[in-house]
Amino acid sequence: MSEPVDPLRRLLDAVLAEPHDDLDAMAAGAYSSPSHFARRVSAGVGEPPVALRRRILLERAAWQLQRGSTVTDAAFAAGYGSVEGFIRAFARAYGHSPTGLPRTVGHWLPAPNGLHFHSPTVLYVDAGEGHADSSGNVLALQVQHDAADIGALLDAVAALAPDEYRKVRLPGSRPRHWEGPDESLAQVMWHLVFSTAPWHASIAGEPAPELPPDEDPAALARAHAENSPRWLGLIRDVDRRGAWGDRVIDALCDPPESFLLSQIVAHELTFSAHRRLLARWMLADAGVAVDTPEMDPDPIIWHRRMTGGPQ
Repeated sequence: MSEPVDPLRRLLDAVLAEPHDDLDAMAAGAYSSPSHFARRVSAGVGEPPVALRRRILLERAAWQLQRGSTVTDAAFAAGYGSVEGFIRAFARAYGHSPTGLPRTVGHWLPAPNGLHFHSPTVLYVDAGEGHADSSGNVLALQVQHDAADIGALLDAVAALAPDEYRKVRLPGSRPRHWEGPDESLAQVMWHLVFSTAPWHASIAGEPAPELPPDEDPAALARAHAENSPRWLGLIRDVDRRGAWGDRVIDALCDPPESFLLSQIVAHELTFSAHRRLLARWMLADAGVAVDTPEMDPDPIIWHRRMTGGPQ
């Protein structure tokens, strides 16, 4: 059974696809008449489709200029027929000429819908409002415990012989079908370490990460020591801003798809917890004791141990 097409992604596909440089082309891409398409877009996002496309392409141009693009390249990439026309439009929008835009300011323009260019592969959808209730310490505890527990599992698998570490123990196990199998400890640990990396890149507006294939426990431990603080820092920043209702539209997916930041973190915590328990089952199958305090998966026990609270 195929998943339903994301309406927001389908709408933005038609507005922002590279060949769709006018309303007629956008409407044709959405199999709609121009007038009907314009009404649907305006009603859905509060901005006419041509204006939406022009603004986001200007944001992309500003992002490119801040990273070394020439004015000429940015102008033609944004669909302008002349550099002079681009310079006039840019100055009206930003209050600076393209060459005068500081690198230290953001590239977003005011928007009625929170849709913004975020990186070459990502659109960001700002919810535009704060939240009275923060997930606060509960979320921080969950994410910190998740990282610490993965670290404890990495310590445990480091003592295994290579054949035990890579032995297939659960044929057919694929918690997330697009990521490949989790049939061995090596595969489970690799996914635990690198699962958040593509999400981090999408939210932070970074290029898609090149994930190393090395499943060696020592290499995974080094990667985890680098990746987990960055993931925690990103989540703390989102929580500080009350931005859980913000959305990324991730073109790293095929087809592109939109995700709430809250959905992304809940998704990762859910599957990480599943894999951490799966790793414990596999460790026990390999003869490793998993009933020690250090290997207890309960966040209560972990937090008490970290803070010196009652055991």
